[in-house]
Formats: sequence, C-alpha cells, structure tokens
Amino acid sequence: MSRAFTKEIDDAPPPPVPERPISSARNLVTPNGARQIEQAIVALNQQIEATGESDALAALKRDLRYWEARRASMEIIEPVAAPSAVRFGTHVTINRNGKIRDIHIVGEDEANPSAGAIAWTSPLARALESAGRGDVVEFEAAGHEEEIVVLSIIGAGE
Repeated sequence: MSRAFTKEIDDAPPPPVPERPISSARNLVTPNGARQIEQAIVALNQQIEATGESDALAALKRDLRYWEARRASMEIIEPVAAPSAVRFGTHVTINRNGKIRDIHIVGEDEANPSAGAIAWTSPLARALESAGRGDVVEFEAAGHEEEIVVLSIIGAGE
C-alpha cells in the first residue's frame, strides 16, 4: 500500500481544549467568593506568563476565560446580619436523619460539599430556602422523603 493513502497520526494537530461549561443560573457570590474569583484570575495570569508549553497554555487560557466570564457576571450578595430564614449566604445547622450538619449556602463556584459549603442552586439549598428556625422541611433524596429540621440560622457577624 502506498503511504499516500495512510494518515500520519503524529501530523494531526491536537484537538482544541474544550471550554468549561458556564451555568445558566445567576452567578450569585458571597464577598469571599468574589475574592476567590479575583485570586483565580491573578494566579492564572501568572501561570500563563510562566508557561511556554502550548498544551498547558491552552488549558490555562481556557480557565482564564471561564473565570473572567464568572467575574463579569457575578452578583455579590452581602450577608444579612440576623437572618430569620434560610437564604443565600447563611450558615445553617440542620438535623438530617439524626445527624447534625452545619452548612453554608454559597455560590456555585464556592461550593465544597465536603467542607459544608453547598451551592444555592443545589436541591438541598433550594429545599431549605425561606425555612425558619425550628421548621421541618420535606426533602426528597435518593427516591425517598426525608424530614430536615432547621436548628439554627446564622448570618454575618453572629
């Protein structure tokens, strides 16, 4: 077979780095979340300046585009000093299935469920929204109903 009819895989350019998906939800952030976005942009710009490799550079530039878009669309929500109900930015203590958990309702990019920070768009945060201290919230998880009791709600400076 002639080499004219074979494709050299090594000659093909690498596929482009796919863009990071951006949520269609409002980009609500806490003041701390806004600082995190700014820090990510600074760090990425520094890495881009120090990087010469094209594959790594493409990924860094993709991440920078993501964070710049998030900065452009962010809505900083100042925390309420003494909230009477669960809302964005509050720290909430709940009793879920007999387990006491402290959660903080934050922006999507700030979320870290293992550290107790959940996105305001998550099903749990949506279920708890507007609940007051002592309220019992019905929540469907893994195909079954649960009751979650709101034990406390803490805002800024408490």
